[in-house]
Amino acid sequence: MVAKRRSFPRPSAQRRYRKLFVLAVEGTVTEPQYFQMFNSEVSIIQVKCLKGGHKSGPFHVLKRMKKYLDDVELRKTDEAWLVVDKDEWSDSQLNELYQWSASTGQYGLALSNPKFEYWLLLHYEQGKGVSSSRSCTERLNRYIKNYDKGIEGKLPTLEQVKNAVERAKLRDTPPCKDWPRESGQSTVYKLVEAILQSDE
Repeated sequence: MVAKRRSFPRPSAQRRYRKLFVLAVEGTVTEPQYFQMFNSEVSIIQVKCLKGGHKSGPFHVLKRMKKYLDDVELRKTDEAWLVVDKDEWSDSQLNELYQWSASTGQYGLALSNPKFEYWLLLHYEQGKGVSSSRSCTERLNRYIKNYDKGIEGKLPTLEQVKNAVERAKLRDTPPCKDWPRESGQSTVYKLVEAILQSDE
């Protein structure tokens, strides 16, 4: 005789958070580690990173985001952002990302010139005189010893994050319409500011 299985009511799949930020990023380590710090048990927002893997160019970042959005429908309060470096990508490559980001108020493009590490540098200093990826990494190593594509255990404080937002704003004057063309600028502050304001 087979015993009857007891059935328990299954809890509804209700999200604990009010707003979701979906980020398609180029990197597989630093960017996910950085944005993960905005998630917590008490947070009313959730940040989800779609990691880059070996295919990290602008086309692949956008493709990864589109694939995710084909499977998951955003709520009206949610946002989807592309987070990329200027690196050696051409204007035409980046323009495709910008056109996608401008197609709806729920999308955004956050670009650091020359790379994401410049955004990290702004947590510690004004970031003046950064002319290349190499100089950016060398400067960042002054503050994060042995920085090597990872900041686990070395995450900035909330005060440092807010300082980075203000420093990036000062360097983005007047605010660029699409992405920063000059080295030593980052529009990641727009994304981080949106996250911080949503979690208040």
